[in-house]
Amino acid sequence: MISRRQLIDQIKQKKSFLCVGLDTDLDKIPEFLKAYPDPIFEFNKRIIDATKDLCIAYKPNAAFYESRGIKGLQSLISTYNYLPKDCLSIIDAKRGDIGNTSDKYAQAFFNEDASGMSFDAITITPYMGSDSVTPYLAYEGKWVIVLALTSSTGSKDFQYLTTNEGFLYEAVIKKANTWAGADRIMYVVGATKSTEFTNIRKFAPDNFLLVPGVGAQGGNLEEVCKYGMNKDCGLIVNASRSIIYAGNGEDFADAARAEALNVQQQMQVELEKAGVI
Repeated sequence: MISRRQLIDQIKQKKSFLCVGLDTDLDKIPEFLKAYPDPIFEFNKRIIDATKDLCIAYKPNAAFYESRGIKGLQSLISTYNYLPKDCLSIIDAKRGDIGNTSDKYAQAFFNEDASGMSFDAITITPYMGSDSVTPYLAYEGKWVIVLALTSSTGSKDFQYLTTNEGFLYEAVIKKANTWAGADRIMYVVGATKSTEFTNIRKFAPDNFLLVPGVGAQGGNLEEVCKYGMNKDCGLIVNASRSIIYAGNGEDFADAARAEALNVQQQMQVELEKAGVI
């Protein structure tokens, strides 16, 4: 398990707050890997080997594995077992259901004896309220990453609806803060919403924010840092396709490393500018 203190230490040591998203699609990996018994795991293994000194987290997206049935779940378990223990492991599952179902989802991703996996953190959709979050918090030391404000075009459909607590996404943050502290709860905030970070920091000044959307989705790292970084960094910025699919030949892992290094170097500049390192 990775504590808040350990996460901050990793950021300072690696001069990075990069999360590499393992959204691994069998149709997009190099053709030569398909000769291996588990092409998805072989791809992930090489990406991890190439980037583990440049990032502080990995985030497999459950859909890319569950869509392949038992083979996909085997690839996910193998990937989980291979992840470096000094990096935060996030399962991007976006689960959200009532208590007894959430108990089973939590078991699937947090109970290694039951499922073969025990990720450090899971993304959760909170719109069924505390029932969809608290079962995960029952696992000591595990993180819950609550969907707050996304980069999707559909975010305006619900997330900006007004309530007595302000926008709906603001109400989500305020309520989730009553379930656990900044050592257990993070929030998902899309990178293309960078100017909203100032507002979000009013309600979540100390929480880490998982920020997708930098890279292929067009988010601006400098703006995210300008509006969202706090004294501990407080950001985990995810890049998936722009890194893992940077190359498509036998040297794909080298291309992934080059792209990850480019992002890490930009992050180092931002960390130094903010006085975090």
